[in-house]
Amino acid sequence: MSDNTFPVYNADTIVNFYRTDVLTGQEAKHFTKSDLTPTPKPEAVQTLYMRVLHLLYRFRPECHSMVPLLENIQNPVYHEGTTAITSVYIRMQQFLTMCLVYDFSLNDLLIPQKQKTLTILSAIMNFLHFRKPRMDIILEKQAKFRADMDRLQVYTKGVKEAEKKIETLMTIPPEQQAEADELAAALSELQATNIHEYQEVDAQNESIAEWKAKIAEKTQKLAQVKVDICNLKEDVGKLTSQIVESPEELKTQMEKLRENVKNIKNSTKETDEHLVELQNMVQSVTHTEAEIQQMFNLLQDLESSMNNTKQRADEHQELTAQYEKKQKELKNLCVEEGQLRRALAMKLDKDSKQNIRMQKKREMKEHHVQDVMGQCNQIHQKREEMANRIQEISRETQQLKAKIQSLRDVCSKETARAQALFDTLSASMDELHRRIQTHIVDLKQDVAKMSASF
Repeated sequence: MSDNTFPVYNADTIVNFYRTDVLTGQEAKHFTKSDLTPTPKPEAVQTLYMRVLHLLYRFRPECHSMVPLLENIQNPVYHEGTTAITSVYIRMQQFLTMCLVYDFSLNDLLIPQKQKTLTILSAIMNFLHFRKPRMDIILEKQAKFRADMDRLQVYTKGVKEAEKKIETLMTIPPEQQAEADELAAALSELQATNIHEYQEVDAQNESIAEWKAKIAEKTQKLAQVKVDICNLKEDVGKLTSQIVESPEELKTQMEKLRENVKNIKNSTKETDEHLVELQNMVQSVTHTEAEIQQMFNLLQDLESSMNNTKQRADEHQELTAQYEKKQKELKNLCVEEGQLRRALAMKLDKDSKQNIRMQKKREMKEHHVQDVMGQCNQIHQKREEMANRIQEISRETQQLKAKIQSLRDVCSKETARAQALFDTLSASMDELHRRIQTHIVDLKQDVAKMSASF
């Protein structure tokens, strides 16, 4: 036990395990501790090994006695006794390396020893314990894989429906085409009107600037005239206090001054009237500017919404291209899967034909049993030749097994590669579906905004 990496169980534990988990029916009832201790029975040990191979590889016990090596072999019945033992030995030798047992020999089948047999059975028992949870994990992964494939089909169907909805949303229905044309015509007319109003506003702004300049000049002149009047009043006061003029000259000067004041008042009144008119014009221009600014904001919103719609359409085209690329990769994977299935079907067909051929050979063997019994004396003479041929057959079998192992390695690598491609495809499809959903939500919001603005 110290030399092994697995525990060596006692005979009772081994018997209970193999009776419950490996053997079935009458074999489980008849298998007892006496078959292993004190001296193991070769028939019981061989039966156990055959049942283990059947449990692991679905290789039925009756298949060990067939002669599948050469066609048209002479006297195949003579090989029946050694073929079963040789087949079990070859397959157990290959299997026990996975159980960390490397010293399995032909004597362990023909003349089994107690301790060696218990060690081998303990190794197989340890491997079966290890295999059971791994099989559960593999079954869970297979169920998850099937569920993922079903989900992928559902998602693919949903993507197609979403594409149809997007296409219906992007296309204008015929009954709304006239309304869309009217809106486009109204939009162009509104833009032309806005341009004309902008020109009028610019002209009014220029006239307002001219009027403001004139008002500033007149205001400056009025202030200068007021200053002059004040100076004249002061001068008149000084002069009246100093000089005594004639009443007629004083009257004429006073009349001139009154006329000047009257003219100044009239010009001031006219200036006030012009100022009121200009203020009214400024108010109307301001109101027009507010309306034009509102219309300009609406046009900017409409232009931004149209740009967003164009951007969403470009993103949709990119997503569609990516989706088509992933569809092509999925089709390629399906084609590879179909090729592997056809190869498997051809292999199964070949196995069935080989089984039919073996069945025919068995029938021929049953027909020639009586003839073979008369040739038993010649069997002893040809035994050495048969032994040599058996060795050649064994070498060919080893070569065939090596080729099968290499083919299995290649198949496992291809399977891993296909699994990696499928994982990559699943991740890409999940990302694609997520982006499509977000794109649909954004598109619905943009459509709602456009409809509200219209």
